[in-house]
Amino acid sequence: MQVFDWYRAAAPAERRTFWGCFFGWTLDSFDNQVLAFLLPTLMAAWHFSRGEAGLIATSSLLAASIGGWVSGILSDRHGRVRVLTGSIIWFTAFCVMAGFTNSYPQLLIVRALQGLGFGAEWAVGAALMAEVINPVHRGKALGLVQSGFSVGWALAAAITGVLLAYLPASIAWRSAFWIGVVPAVVVLMIRRFIPEPEMFREMKKATGGAVVATWRSSFRRDVRRASLLAALLVTGLQASSYAIMIWLPTMLVQVRHLPVSSVAMLATMMGVGSFIGQVSFAYLNDSLGRRSTAFAFCLLAAVLTACYLFIPLDGWVLAALGLPVGMGINGIFAGIGPMLSELFPTQIRTTCMGFSYNVGKSVGALSVAAVGVVAERIGMVGSIAVFSFIGYFCALVALSFLPETRGRDLASVVSSDDAYERMDLVEQASPTRR
Repeated sequence: MQVFDWYRAAAPAERRTFWGCFFGWTLDSFDNQVLAFLLPTLMAAWHFSRGEAGLIATSSLLAASIGGWVSGILSDRHGRVRVLTGSIIWFTAFCVMAGFTNSYPQLLIVRALQGLGFGAEWAVGAALMAEVINPVHRGKALGLVQSGFSVGWALAAAITGVLLAYLPASIAWRSAFWIGVVPAVVVLMIRRFIPEPEMFREMKKATGGAVVATWRSSFRRDVRRASLLAALLVTGLQASSYAIMIWLPTMLVQVRHLPVSSVAMLATMMGVGSFIGQVSFAYLNDSLGRRSTAFAFCLLAAVLTACYLFIPLDGWVLAALGLPVGMGINGIFAGIGPMLSELFPTQIRTTCMGFSYNVGKSVGALSVAAVGVVAERIGMVGSIAVFSFIGYFCALVALSFLPETRGRDLASVVSSDDAYERMDLVEQASPTRR
């Protein structure tokens, strides 16, 4: 099939990098989403409130933002593959420790520490894949890599559903955390055979190994505008996505009164929908462009979210609607990696991507705790809706000011100011502008 021609034409190193990044993102998503499906069980066992439940999820996401920024700096200094390997070991170890916790405070601390490892996988993995793949196919490759998020989410839903259905609750939730060791070993084995990108090695050789990336690099005049707009984009998308993903299982159990097994099935359908949406976005953003595809998916997600939250539906219809809702909510994330990787120069690419993505992720993560608090006043459904729609509005504003970056040669990216100047020149020369 023609849709796989790009993969067949890829070099062996490109294929290994693709699978190493895909399974790494799957594992990251699995370990992160397991908690969302275990929250109702843990709340019943340890008797903590919705606000406290939101604090656990938010603390992990905030820690991930710090870890992601630091990992981006380390990646620009020491290499993409090395940092990614370390992050897998870190968050898998704390995932196992989470299975041994015996109280709310213990789980809160362990999940916060685990979050430090989550942040590296997105920015560093996206840059690694972007620097390896042919620019013509960058959108498809990175979009498909990030569809691993949906695979991880679906696996988390399916595995926790089975464990909670067939094991005593006190053993099931612990086993759900421990099982993350298995895919982690697979990812580490694959990454043993992935080299550092040639583009990165040439950059280090040209600079003589000098340290270029620091925490201040994201605020350099030439990249500041792109960094802040990208952060706003990610803030909006993460706020909307996490408000729904983290709280959806709890809302369906406590508000719609669905059994845990039905919730797991519905979430699995949403995971399948997310995968379809991300694969679709992966191909569309190479053919139609990053911005226009992202605009369309944002609007689609807002409409579908409103339907899902406010139209009374039975369990079977909710499960069926989970497919298109998942496509809209999470499909757009397939385009964030290509867009951000094409905005910044190689010397500070993962530093800026780590800053933009993880600052956006941390601010967006506040919606998780906020939904829990505001739900006490206006209800769970209304609270999820408020933060979802605010998030989509922020994302649309950011997209309005970001440039189109489709097919850009990463080696030629010097600064975002140059990118804006080139875009302006192209627009001035276009016959439709005359």
